Amino acid sequence: MAPVRVGPGGPTPKQSRGPRWRTTSPGLFVPAEVSDDLVEQRILEVSARGGVVTGWAALRLHRGGFFDGLDRDGSTRLPVPVAACGERLGSRSGTEVVRDRIPPDDITVVHGIRCATVERALFDEMRRIGEVREAAIAIGAACAAKLTTVHRMRIYTSTRRWYRDVRMCREAVEMAVAGCRSPQEDRFRLIWEYDARWGRPLINQTIVDLEGRFVAMPDLLDVKRGVIGEYSGAGHRDLDHHESDLIRWDDVRRVGLEVVEVVGRDLGSRERVIRRMEEAAARVVGVERRWRVVE
Repeated sequence: MAPVRVGPGGPTPKQSRGPRWRTTSPGLFVPAEVSDDLVEQRILEVSARGGVVTGWAALRLHRGGFFDGLDRDGSTRLPVPVAACGERLGSRSGTEVVRDRIPPDDITVVHGIRCATVERALFDEMRRIGEVREAAIAIGAACAAKLTTVHRMRIYTSTRRWYRDVRMCREAVEMAVAGCRSPQEDRFRLIWEYDARWGRPLINQTIVDLEGRFVAMPDLLDVKRGVIGEYSGAGHRDLDHHESDLIRWDDVRRVGLEVVEVVGRDLGSRERVIRRMEEAAARVVGVERRWRVVE
């Protein structure tokens, strides 16, 4: 619900000071029952102050589902980033005023809200993150939502040479891939590729047996070693899903592959994940390969 001012369509001056209305910013109100726990409501309330919404908030408006407005702990709210673009926007709780002016060709309107285009919003989000790996994961999340491509971000960053942190953004683009279905899966991929130094895996590729029967579509696959990697999120914890996973791993091992399965907690210990990978690779040495990848 868009914030309103005192007057027709909004509260009276007396009502605005009462318990039935909530102040979103000076002079703007929504009914008290309208909660800003919904991330889109929070973005809308901040956008009503003016400026151009950018970063994770603009990506959310563009239907980037993984950009939920929460920090990596899953509970801390991120401030909504807004570029003033010449308007006078003071700092306020829940808002981050971005210093850089967003040019007109990088501005669009989504759901009636002025926001940055996908590539500009992602560029600003990468700079907010400020760390190469997590910025690469942000690119992957935008690609998973089909908002952009790694190629388009490579072109965009190459034409923004005068911006701060552009070198970090370029490194992140080269580290990023499309195809991972979640940020956690992408974090696993980065350990696989850069810490274990196994090289870039195949991502979500179909594996069949030698008779052409479907075996699996793993998150990650090292063709040379015959090892697949699977990130098991919360959805894998229920009994039926876990039983299905066990059957699937039996099928995988039957054709001569080995499995490395990780959960969210594992990703905080790269050494643990690498050890599991090396152990899986050792187990599959000398095992007959009865599988192939469907291109």
